[in-house]
Amino acid sequence: MFADITLPIPFDSFTYLVPPDLETRVMRGCRVVVPFGKNKIYTGVVLRTHHNAPQGVEIKPIMEVLDDHPVVNEQQFSFWQWISNYYLCPLGDVMKAALPGAMKPTDEKALKESSRKRKGSKAACQPSMLDAQQTTLNASQQTAMDEIETSFLTKNVTLLHGVTSSGKTEIYIHLISKYLQQGKQVLYLLPEIALTTQITERLRQVFGDNMGVYHSKFTDVQRLDVYKRQASSMPYQLILGVRSSIFLPFQNLGLVIVDEEHEQSYKQQEPAPRYHARNAGIMLAHMFGAKTLLGTATPSFEIYHWARKGRYGYVALTQRYRDMQLPTIEVVDIREAKRKKLMKGGFSPRLIEVMQDALSRQEQIILFQNRRGFSSFIECKTCGWVPRCPHCDVTLTLHKKTSTLTCHYCGYTAHIPERCPACEENKFIDIGTGTEKIEEQIAQLFPEATTLRMDLDTAKTRAQYERIINDFSTHQADILIGTQMVTKGLDFDRVSVVGILDADTMLNLPDFRSYERTFQTLSQVAGRAGRNNTSGHVILQTRSADSDIIRQITQNDYWQMFYTQMTERQMFYYPPFRRLIYVYLRHKDDRLLDHLADEMAQRLRAVFGERVLGPDRPPIARIQSLYIRKIMLKIEQQASTDKVRKNLIAIQQQMLALPVAKNLNIYYDVDPL
Repeated sequence: MFADITLPIPFDSFTYLVPPDLETRVMRGCRVVVPFGKNKIYTGVVLRTHHNAPQGVEIKPIMEVLDDHPVVNEQQFSFWQWISNYYLCPLGDVMKAALPGAMKPTDEKALKESSRKRKGSKAACQPSMLDAQQTTLNASQQTAMDEIETSFLTKNVTLLHGVTSSGKTEIYIHLISKYLQQGKQVLYLLPEIALTTQITERLRQVFGDNMGVYHSKFTDVQRLDVYKRQASSMPYQLILGVRSSIFLPFQNLGLVIVDEEHEQSYKQQEPAPRYHARNAGIMLAHMFGAKTLLGTATPSFEIYHWARKGRYGYVALTQRYRDMQLPTIEVVDIREAKRKKLMKGGFSPRLIEVMQDALSRQEQIILFQNRRGFSSFIECKTCGWVPRCPHCDVTLTLHKKTSTLTCHYCGYTAHIPERCPACEENKFIDIGTGTEKIEEQIAQLFPEATTLRMDLDTAKTRAQYERIINDFSTHQADILIGTQMVTKGLDFDRVSVVGILDADTMLNLPDFRSYERTFQTLSQVAGRAGRNNTSGHVILQTRSADSDIIRQITQNDYWQMFYTQMTERQMFYYPPFRRLIYVYLRHKDDRLLDHLADEMAQRLRAVFGERVLGPDRPPIARIQSLYIRKIMLKIEQQASTDKVRKNLIAIQQQMLALPVAKNLNIYYDVDPL
């Protein structure tokens, strides 16, 4: 007897011998321990058992079976296979992402610990009854709720387009209650861990122990407990989580809610599988015959396009909760202020004035700066030398509090040099402004104000996230400074002022989505102001005060922005009119990589013709000592996904078989962001 087993490595499966004493225990969906290579041990999942002995290879035996019953169900296997096929990655990569780390021990010590916990584990607790008490919907919310339910009669996916602070969460709660009362499970997806911190208590007051929370900031043991509960006979009815929660073992899924559906955080970038949790969530719901609700104030172009075309349902919610007005957005031209030397660090006189007024009224302020660290880099004042990462084609970011220079791509750090290695001078200037520098400037401008900073440096752990959000919610700080983390649906009652310190850093990115992303991000962060009875005021600092996109943001004119950008996308064959697939090649030899990338592009053009663009060097052309080339494919929406996949995999295998392609890495990014 043999078993095909998927392991947490970038291959689909390997075949192992099933020892006679384990034949009754090895079954599809169970975890097994197997040897790999000369001295490695992996935990894998059984895909199937059979009696077809592989020819010409040594077959190693399974060492141990970890489960008495399958821990991966048939619905999960179907979903894993879809992820593997659609996103062009091996099944092993999907398995690695899908199972909590505690379910994949790889050494003898971890295996013993896993076995001990397995034998000592207890049955899941009986979930409590649903708490039906919840704040009733107002007229606008009730109308939207009715329209969603009507839409679900004919559409499996519906877009809820509601302005910021319109009360979308209350609609979600009422919708969840209806599905739970029908005995269905609900998956509520959020793009950021920070958001789960705020909303968890709100949902727990309504749903009690029927709700489980799942995200990567939990420990392996905590994630394992949630997974085991979902696989048991008494699973959570409601799961609140970020993108990885789509891999949990659901049994009776009835509804998937994707809040802030436009957020880039739903796309997994590294490592594989490079899936989009929103799109994967739609497919997961489809597999269960469930419904999907996509909620946002600033829809992604693709979703809005398909809603307008009738593929998805569409419901609009145009009024803020309690008829609160949208914040006033005031544009400040910092190009002119800088010319007149009126700026104080990153702050215009107008922003300082508005902040002073808010602080005098004991109101709170959010400042958005989309760059962490103190400054982008340092430069020798004499010769212009700039320290760069030895492994990546980027400058090192200055982190003043730790006195280090850091690469935000590979994590390399270095001490600030005492002297310039090029000219021996000891005078350096810092270029650019990050959240750390803004925090220092605030201390100088408003010495009486208390501040918090929320970025990847200050909010590395779940506890840090929760502390920052709790402290600001309870007004233990006057000013919150942050990167995109502060734009993602956070709700603070006392915030009356939002300062957008530099809108141009996003506008000037070399990306066809830059205007869409700028509109979404700035509209979302502006929506943090005036969410209770406070009149919201947004100061938007920019050097492009006369641009169309800034006017569209200030007027909340999503439709005009959408129409203008879609005209350009249709002309140049960008999504949603074509699907994009990026082909990446990595190698340590820059010249050889040029040759291999040209060769692969030729092979792709032989199949896909003018749909192939490139190869070219991406903006960051070396990361972790590996050089990178990118090839772009623009595929028609109606093209066969299976045919495209088979051709791409075949060409990839041809390339990797070339004698000169040793150590070449090829991977795909489907529907890139």
